[in-house]
Amino acid sequence: MMADASVIEELIQFLSVTTRPDVRDTALAHVTGTTASKEGRLTIGTQLLPVAETVGELICSDAVHESHQEQAYHIVVNLSSEDSFAEKLALDLSYISHLLQTIINPSSPFAKQACMILSNLTRNRAGAERVLKILQHDDDESSAVGMNKLVEAFCKEGYNKKNSSLDYVGPLLANLTQLTEAREYILNRERCIVQRLLPFTQYKLSMARRRGVATALRNCCFETASHEWLLGDDVDILPHLLLPLAGPEELSEEDMEGLPDDLQYLEETKKREDDPDIRAMLLEAIYQLCASKEGRRIVKEKRTYVILREYHQWEKDEKVESLCHQVIDVLIMDEPLPGMENLRDVEIPEEIKVKLDQKKEVEDQQKD
Repeated sequence: MMADASVIEELIQFLSVTTRPDVRDTALAHVTGTTASKEGRLTIGTQLLPVAETVGELICSDAVHESHQEQAYHIVVNLSSEDSFAEKLALDLSYISHLLQTIINPSSPFAKQACMILSNLTRNRAGAERVLKILQHDDDESSAVGMNKLVEAFCKEGYNKKNSSLDYVGPLLANLTQLTEAREYILNRERCIVQRLLPFTQYKLSMARRRGVATALRNCCFETASHEWLLGDDVDILPHLLLPLAGPEELSEEDMEGLPDDLQYLEETKKREDDPDIRAMLLEAIYQLCASKEGRRIVKEKRTYVILREYHQWEKDEKVESLCHQVIDVLIMDEPLPGMENLRDVEIPEEIKVKLDQKKEVEDQQKD
């Protein structure tokens, strides 16, 4: 069911908290149907903010029937899936605060929808900055949300008593970690946040959760100063990045020597991560850890090459296979000359860049 902008404008008045429930029910059905498709969402156009404001009141009201609140959430989830709309919706900080409170409320039946909306709102940097600002401000108040409470709710099994999933906190954290401030918070050595996220690289019950955590960890690995800590005993990130890439292949005693314990003697039924995007994120995280000299040393010493050697033969996705090849190249190459140990600081001479571009062009033509 779809309506044009003029009809939506007429319907807005019937979405009010004070409207008779049966009339509101009909209006909600029309608007929900319109926002269900991209074409429908775009027809709303200039009525976006009036619609968002009105359904936002329904979401925040305790006087509205739960079914109407659910439809209101559904409408905002749909609207926020459009980037141009998400930017405008993210301007309302009080609304963002309400969504965060909904997520950490263990009795809320709408935590999943709140997670999905905030995940949509934080895809762009401006939205991520607004949400992080509230999380940082509230982190000093025991009664408010804060990043720590958000992660605590996400990591606690069965936190929501209404079975409203918090899986989409994963993508929300991934989006927030595009910001340096969020990465620094998660990597703070006193808070032990990153350690709580690590087990979810193998969380089989939710791809959204695995993908979100893998992306957040990848983003955190851009912080070179934390590499030694991440790879050390306090965090031990490497097995959690490698386990989803490891298969059931039987390794020789020589190959297993030096491998982290969690990667030795894997069962014959061991399966690799089936989502190529997640595999790519895990490889990119390892690649980032190899950017620093100390990071490379530890990654090499823990026999990462052995796992990636077997994995490379298994990988069928061309882009992910190419990425794996890049990581292997870093692991088997000689150490750079003094002064060039940090690979991110190495500036490639222009003539070398030209040759590399020409080589890539030839390889691409051969593939075609």
